[in-house]
Amino acid sequence: MRTMKERMLAGDLYIADDPEIAADLDRAARLTERFNTGSADDPEGRLATLRELLGSLGESAWVRPPFQCDYGWQTHIGPRSFVNFNAVFLDVARITIGADVQIGPNVQLLTATHPIEPAARRDKWESARPITIGDNVWLGGGVIVLAGVSIGDNTVVGAGAVVTRDLPPNVVAVGNPARPVRTLEQAI
Repeated sequence: MRTMKERMLAGDLYIADDPEIAADLDRAARLTERFNTGSADDPEGRLATLRELLGSLGESAWVRPPFQCDYGWQTHIGPRSFVNFNAVFLDVARITIGADVQIGPNVQLLTATHPIEPAARRDKWESARPITIGDNVWLGGGVIVLAGVSIGDNTVVGAGAVVTRDLPPNVVAVGNPARPVRTLEQAI
């Protein structure tokens, strides 16, 4: 029989009362608190905390506090990417952010999801699906990306958009739900 954490990692329904899951949540809470309250005069200390928290952090990548996540180790940020203030990454499943990505303030990446069926939801079952953000993507302020979504390279998502489905590379997408409104010239 699988543990609830094993079920979570497989993307299956699970209940979050597993002691392993609770320990991972506590670890992330301590590290995000340390990162968020660290002195602006100690950028190296903040960077060390961020590297301890996240699954990976590419060269010259940065996250501006405050930042919130569920686990941290499920989040991977590529080189030269930038995450602005007030990001919320519910990284119950893997979040992969490519190289040279710009993430505006108040962006939410939400891998967690809950059953539509009332009884399963009342019984506290939940699951998650990964989010993948390609290289050179720009997510404007307040964008929300939902579970299971992939965003292609070079795509721009306008401020306040809610991304409910995959977006192809080289488009500008806006709205709720986000829809491509124009294509972009291939990057040089």
